[in-house]
Amino acid sequence: MSALINKEGQTVPNVTFPVRQGDEWKQVTTESLFGGKTVVVFSLPGAFTPTCSSTHLPRYNELAKVFQDNGVDEIICLSVNDTFVMNAWAASQEAGNITMLPDGNGEFTAGMGMLVDKNDLGFGKRSWRYSMLVKDGVIDKMFIEPQKPGDPFEVSDADTMLNYINSEARLPESVTMISKPGCQYCAKAKQMLSDSGLEYEEIVLGRDASITSVRAMTGQETAPQVFIGGNYIGGSEALEAYLSKQ
Repeated sequence: MSALINKEGQTVPNVTFPVRQGDEWKQVTTESLFGGKTVVVFSLPGAFTPTCSSTHLPRYNELAKVFQDNGVDEIICLSVNDTFVMNAWAASQEAGNITMLPDGNGEFTAGMGMLVDKNDLGFGKRSWRYSMLVKDGVIDKMFIEPQKPGDPFEVSDADTMLNYINSEARLPESVTMISKPGCQYCAKAKQMLSDSGLEYEEIVLGRDASITSVRAMTGQETAPQVFIGGNYIGGSEALEAYLSKQ
């Protein structure tokens, strides 16, 4: 593989992307994506692939509000995949905070000098993994993964980018709530979390988990059950007591 070139200080390639939005085709240009904006881009080898799905995309989606609070207008996930694949991946990952950009022809990736041969995996030409901060179309900073065998994931992650933008940025607590449909105490817990500015992941009994799972994790059989920052808090009353001390 030829050396990958850092393009800090240069403008992003001028490309038009065919994107499927709902039942219509849209032509999205780099000017509309980057012009007059501060944008974070992370590019990866492929939708639905292990590292991309387990870590790369979810963490950027999780930290999207923090990026916004620190001056980032948009976060773009780019891959050499078609728009239908990227849309399906976004839906499966519930990545509503991320703009999915299908570089199906590899034109943008080639212009960035990041198009690499993945024939050994049956992928053909794909993007090397990297991230960049773009201000009004000009590349301010790039984090390019080291050229090693396989698929290294060391520097293009969301936390590295956020640390570059603001090393003192406040990270959100990881919050999970187990709930059940029609539960008034669950509704109360959701309101308390929202009023406290805490975003949470909801696990719904009967759909995402069973009573057996709740019992195994908490020793309880009721909902809601709340976890914050890796700590078990408890039900709505315990949550209220916890939040009153913060």
